[in-house]
Order: sequence, then C-alpha cells, then structure tokens
Amino acid sequence: MPTTPTSPLVARGLLLDMDGTLVNSDAVVEFIWRGWAAEHGLDPDEVMRVAHGRQGHATMAAVLPDRSMEENYAENRELLAKETQITEGIVPVPGAPAFMDALEPLPHALVTSADIGLATVRMRVAGVRMPDIRVTAESVSASKPDPEGFLKGAAELGFEPADCVVFEDSPAGVAAGRAAGMRVVGVGERAAVLEPTAHVRDLTQIRVEALPDGRIALHVAA
Repeated sequence: MPTTPTSPLVARGLLLDMDGTLVNSDAVVEFIWRGWAAEHGLDPDEVMRVAHGRQGHATMAAVLPDRSMEENYAENRELLAKETQITEGIVPVPGAPAFMDALEPLPHALVTSADIGLATVRMRVAGVRMPDIRVTAESVSASKPDPEGFLKGAAELGFEPADCVVFEDSPAGVAAGRAAGMRVVGVGERAAVLEPTAHVRDLTQIRVEALPDGRIALHVAA
C-alpha cells in the first residue's frame, strides 16, 4: 500500500525520471506502442505492461524474445523519431514546474529512458525546466530496470547511492532505483502498488526544503 512518511525524507541528491514523473506523455506512449503491438500481432495491453519506463529496444526484447537485438535497435530508432514528432497531449504532471523550480539550486539530475532529443522536446512542450545534469538513453548500456542510469546519476552528482532519492512512476523505474540501493518516491497511480519508500499522487504533494548542511528535506503531504 502507498505510504506517507511521518518525517521528511532527507537526501543529498535527487534523481528524477521524466515520463510519468515530471511529464505526462501517456497519450503519445499509448499511441506509439499500441500501434506497434498491432503491427506485430501482439496483445497491446501486454505490451503496455512492459513498455512504461523502459527503452524501446528493451520492451521489444521482452515481448519478442526470439528477435535479434539488431532489429530491435533499428526499429526503436524509427519509433523514437515518430515519438519526437508527436507532442499533442503532452502536459506537465501536476506540480512538476514548481517542483523543478524549487530544485534549481539543489543537486539533482534527470535519469530517463528517452534519448536527449525526445527528452528535450517533451520537457520543453510540458513547460518543465530541464536539469543541467541528465542521464539519457545514450548515456547507458542497459535500460531500466537495470540500475546503471541511477548509479551514473549519483556519480555525476558526486554522492553515494544511499544519499540519493529517486522519483519514479513505473515498475521498471522503481525496480532500478531499488537495485541501485536508493530510496524511491513513487509518483502517480502506476507507482501506488509498487511499495516505494513513499508515494504521492503527483508533485503537488511534495515540499522541498534546503537544509543548512546542504542536504534536501522532502516533506510528503498526507
């Protein structure tokens, strides 16, 4: 069940997923992946259960295990190009612009399965500030739920994994944060049943406080 800590979560750095956490891009993701599933004769609901939070080639590998990775990488490039062109329906997760503005002077990084082109477009369209430090698809050799992206994000910030808190919405992302040895704040309905360290409906339920020693206190509203 979702939990609300009685005391704030305290961290030295924050690592933020994008889709579903800062930006609501569900309409585009559903359109792309349900269409892809239909083209390949797959159950769209099953594909959607896998797709959230992962890089496209990892989704393809999971649902078409006998297909070569070369074909998956090639088709994923085509899907990314399509996704980058579609911006209709992309909006900020409630509270995301103010949340990111509050984090501007504090240590934080974007850790997303999107490539830099897609991430840049979606953050701009949603009106959410892009962090200076970002770990995108080009930066890692393995997709979430592998922890590589979050571990790289922590290293970029200069902190140990245990000193970082992850914000995530998907099963793959929550699993990646846990595997990295980090606490996880689950955002939105998908994260409610994943047993994150804390859960919020959206980012309006988080208040950020900069502590005198440089750490970040995250106050989670009930």
